[in-house]
Amino acid sequence: MSLDSPRRRFEDIDWEAKRGIVLRRQTAGFLTTLAALALVFAFDYVREAPLFSPNPVLRDGWDLSQLDWLFVVSLALFVFYVLVPLATHRRMTAHYWREFRKNRAAVVSLGFLLLVFTLGLVGPLLVSKPQVELTQSYQPPVGLAVDSSVPLSCGGDVVDGRCHGSWQFPLGTTGDGKDILSLVVLGMRVSIRIGLITSFLIISIGATVGTVAAYVGGLVDEVLMRYVDIQQVFPSFLLYLLLIYLFGGSLLMFILVFGLLSWGGTARLVRSAALQRSEDEYVEVARCAGAGTGHVIRRHILPNVSGTVITNLTLLIPGLILFEAGLAFLSLGDPTIPSWGQTIAAGRSDLRTAWWISTVPGVFLFLTILAFNFVGDALRNALDPRSEGQR
Repeated sequence: MSLDSPRRRFEDIDWEAKRGIVLRRQTAGFLTTLAALALVFAFDYVREAPLFSPNPVLRDGWDLSQLDWLFVVSLALFVFYVLVPLATHRRMTAHYWREFRKNRAAVVSLGFLLLVFTLGLVGPLLVSKPQVELTQSYQPPVGLAVDSSVPLSCGGDVVDGRCHGSWQFPLGTTGDGKDILSLVVLGMRVSIRIGLITSFLIISIGATVGTVAAYVGGLVDEVLMRYVDIQQVFPSFLLYLLLIYLFGGSLLMFILVFGLLSWGGTARLVRSAALQRSEDEYVEVARCAGAGTGHVIRRHILPNVSGTVITNLTLLIPGLILFEAGLAFLSLGDPTIPSWGQTIAAGRSDLRTAWWISTVPGVFLFLTILAFNFVGDALRNALDPRSEGQR
């Protein structure tokens, strides 16, 4: 503004003239990606053959299912609303990283989780689904040897009456000859899908309900919280069992049932944090400037409760992975998709003779859950300066 231009008073500004639908680049990029995915989905729907036919890279091809499309959408959400903000706000990201790396166990755990995510994302495209091959049964991991007379049959090399592992099956085989390495990699695929898709459903619904209830208040808050009370006492597990009885086990069913009916705790947690933020000065300034409810929630409340959401996310994902593994162990999951719980259950009767069948996927499951706990503690200390971990 030049010195000669007349000064405008606060009450003279037409705040209503600046209202309207204004998309940020981040949201515009996500919607554009979503539109492109919709076109590819339509093309795949009308196409009779699989979108990715078998080739030297994809051994068995890749026929995209509904779960695959949900996973791709979840990846787009992760990229545009997690990675893009981290890349945009470099100074804040550098500050958080300095605080995060003080916990060395969390740094190692983050590296392990990145490895699991990469193998779960790319590995299933490179390994084929293990087939039953009784001539390869009960092979121990490479470098180990067991008495060939204890497992009734051994498909590996037998030297001096002992069955030795081979590099063909580095982690050994199951009682029906399935490669445990392939089962572990395919189990990673199940874990990242469960963790990413279900958690994004829970976080999206829970964060929206929690912030709206906290900021709007009154009757809206009362209605939403009473619905949360009803939902939290609703037996989601019994509904899942009923759907399994009617339609059979399905990973998509697990994601939809527990993703759409398990966000009550997240909503309460976000509401508690949003109530504190609603009384801050910057929110009052935005209200006085004429900002609408939607604008305040999107630009001021949600970004400032993101620390609570991220911390809750690191606790939510391992719980979902462990819950799915438990259901698969009890044969209540999808029998057509190999998972860690399913592989652990397959070797429970052979623990004394072929311990590696249950132990190897069990170790990966244990390390994944433990890694999420370490990362969650470090993120809470880095994002919340009031936590006990900050000195």
